[in-house]
Amino acid sequence: MTLRFQRLLLILLSLLFLLSAILLILFNSKKNIVFFYTPSELLENNVELNKTIRIGAFVQKGSFKKIADRTYEFNLSDKKNFIKVMYTGFLPDLFREEQGAVIEGILISKKLIKASTVYAKHDENYMPNSIKKSLELNEYWQRKY
Repeated sequence: MTLRFQRLLLILLSLLFLLSAILLILFNSKKNIVFFYTPSELLENNVELNKTIRIGAFVQKGSFKKIADRTYEFNLSDKKNFIKVMYTGFLPDLFREEQGAVIEGILISKKLIKASTVYAKHDENYMPNSIKKSLELNEYWQRKY
């Protein structure tokens, strides 16, 4: 084999390994990516019951109820439809009514989900208190943040 043919063979083998690595990553990540539904999408699509899903929407005003110690019930709404959520555990600090939330849990019925995890979302103006205090100490704090 000539040197030129060896280089060509090395380049082709490298491209083959690179392509196989990319395909392996894409196929594995396709199985692990979890998107969330809105309540309206959940009602429109035929989602299997007793399946783990994510639902994202706003916590409906006046729907939050504390049933027992660390057991809560509330509605997630996208202004068209809502779904009732039952959750047992600690809620995030940013969780409140009329705030965005993503719920991960098991779909019991089309209108009920038993949540295992609650993720609270915040708006673009949110700033942790520790960062705010450090900005105030450095006299860099501005009200428009």
